[in-house]
Amino acid sequence: MSYQKGAMMQYFHWYLPDDGKHWEKLKEQAQTLADKGFTSLWLPPAYKGVGGKSEVGYGVYDMYDLGEFDQQGSVRTKYGTREQYLDALKALKATGIRAYADIVFNHMMGGDGIETVKATPYPRDNRLNPKGDLHEINTYTHFTFPARQGKYSSFEWHWFHFDAVDYNANSPDDHSTIYVFEGKSFDDYVALEQGNFDYLMGCDLDFGEESVRHQLAEWGKWYVETTGVDGFRIDAAKHISAWFFPDWLAAVNQVAEEPLFAVAEYWENSVEALEAYIHNTQGKVALFDVPLHFNFHTASQESEHYDMRQIFDNTLVKAQPMFAVTFVANHDSQALQALESVVEPWFKPLAYALILLRQDGYPCVFYPDYYGTEYEDEGQDGQNHKVIMPSHQWLIDKFLYARQHYTYGAQYDYFDHPNTIGWTCLGDEEHPHPMAVLMSNGAEGTKWMEVGKPNTTFIDLTEHIADPVQTNEKGWGEFSCDGGSVSVWVEA
Repeated sequence: MSYQKGAMMQYFHWYLPDDGKHWEKLKEQAQTLADKGFTSLWLPPAYKGVGGKSEVGYGVYDMYDLGEFDQQGSVRTKYGTREQYLDALKALKATGIRAYADIVFNHMMGGDGIETVKATPYPRDNRLNPKGDLHEINTYTHFTFPARQGKYSSFEWHWFHFDAVDYNANSPDDHSTIYVFEGKSFDDYVALEQGNFDYLMGCDLDFGEESVRHQLAEWGKWYVETTGVDGFRIDAAKHISAWFFPDWLAAVNQVAEEPLFAVAEYWENSVEALEAYIHNTQGKVALFDVPLHFNFHTASQESEHYDMRQIFDNTLVKAQPMFAVTFVANHDSQALQALESVVEPWFKPLAYALILLRQDGYPCVFYPDYYGTEYEDEGQDGQNHKVIMPSHQWLIDKFLYARQHYTYGAQYDYFDHPNTIGWTCLGDEEHPHPMAVLMSNGAEGTKWMEVGKPNTTFIDLTEHIADPVQTNEKGWGEFSCDGGSVSVWVEA
């Protein structure tokens, strides 16, 4: 996989307004984003969810409804209508930005009809040992999509397309049980948490069922032909059989103009687990570098007590850089979400420099880190909290510019101090201008680093340091940065 100095943005977060204007905003901003240096956007799920226009997109109802039919209480999705979505994608394509669609294959929710089926109850936290005997339950597993009336697909979903649910109309207040249908079992090649981590929520798709695999392939072909997207972000990959995606991508690529990119969310702070997933998906799927995110989280919490020489230890970008999509934060890690693991605002400029100004990995910028946002929600303590995420756009734009123009040639690391680390890129024939990056999570720092340009003046692109640096006759310079900050030095 070649990212060719690409830079992605996750173009949404949990707390976007429910105004149906997100696709319109994207269309308006497409050219500006391209001019800034973004080469791809990861877009939110575009199809109808169980909450209609209030659903972020992860409670899947109808994947063929892109905001076209009056289902789940609305025609539009949270982000707009089908027409607005397709117009936004056309605008992206016109600028050269690649669009990656977020897809949720693990589960469906909001069934239209109830079905009676026998099932065995299991505790949520133990998928190996049932807590009762096989008995009849009533559950919403019949999906008919009455408003769509068979347009695009006449396929209806029934209980036998799923292996488990967490709702029984006979005992609606029981939230501690998962029901595995008669003749079914949890899927294989999933994460092993709680014994088997196949089940997440809703009606859990049975990937051992051929009709399920066929329907998802048919939908994928329809989606690519309809939208022209360039790839996919795969949600909840640790809950889905890893062997499924190489086959699915092969089928969908049959109708794609170019090979489709795919990156999976495998939320595990273990590089060994990520490497195993890469192996099990035959190298067809990139992964978000979750261990690197947790290193950023820890570094931001520990401040000057964190050893910056270890920032890339046990990360995917260090072990398998060609498969690593690096990120600082995302919608799941942001404050007040279930997987909250906040990278503190003071550290984010350092973290973004570490993913945008180095040659390994495919960096992804988080929407509210770029634009800033404020929101309120209930925390795990049951209390309402207000969260302010400041914009880092000015610096990120500087980093994007530097990524396009200076991250070439030999890259020399100077990770030789617990607080102050740096690196240089010496450039190549097509990009002959070098760059030096220095950062500190403690006090202000200086470091002698080689840039390969003798007797040359360098200035700080971030404007944090006003005084220029003059290299010596051997092409070395003593570069500096402020405390808790980063500076990017380029030729004056």
